Amino acid sequence: MEVLMPEPQIYVERTLAIIKPDVVDKEEEIEDLILRSGFHIIQKRKLQLSPEQCSNFYAEQFGKVFFPNLTAYMSSGPIVAMVLARNCAVSYWKELLGPSNSLRARITHPHSLRALYGTDELRNGLHGSLSISSAEKEIRFIFPEAILEPVPTGQRARDYLNLYVKPTLLAGLTALCKEKPADPMIKRLPRREMLLANAEKKHGSKMDRGPSVPVPCAS
Repeated sequence: MEVLMPEPQIYVERTLAIIKPDVVDKEEEIEDLILRSGFHIIQKRKLQLSPEQCSNFYAEQFGKVFFPNLTAYMSSGPIVAMVLARNCAVSYWKELLGPSNSLRARITHPHSLRALYGTDELRNGLHGSLSISSAEKEIRFIFPEAILEPVPTGQRARDYLNLYVKPTLLAGLTALCKEKPADPMIKRLPRREMLLANAEKKHGSKMDRGPSVPVPCAS
């Protein structure tokens, strides 16, 4: 009877989590909850954003009534940003956060992080990316050196190949064709012969190679 082994879990989907200024002092407690919920913390940094950086980060919210208060709040003190990874990271993190309004979260999702650590709709304790695409964008904003996985597929993969790989490959093959040797078959010399050939090339004179030593065959 064949025993089927379960496939190993590969944590590739990532999302951005931010502990907002007014709950930074709960950092260790929140991290413990994150880890116990099945997430891996891939990257982490503590920083303080300027009002201009906050405006750029929340650019999609520009023009809304709460936008000035949001940028002022997010730039009012240090934040802790983390890249979280697990299967379905974006949706699981949103579920763990609960509704964006902490007052509503206390009624409908009393065990969610925003219910536990938030104050109201603006000061809701934590941030989470809304989608995979927004997660990639936000992670690059906070962690510009980050390498994101999984490898792009479909049209994104084709765009990457056309933009970066194919031009480099074409240039390399063109250069190789220009340097094509007269005899492409390279004979492999014994080590002793190779060393002597290099020495002769260096000194410009033929060297005494001594008697040839026959190589014994295996009996």
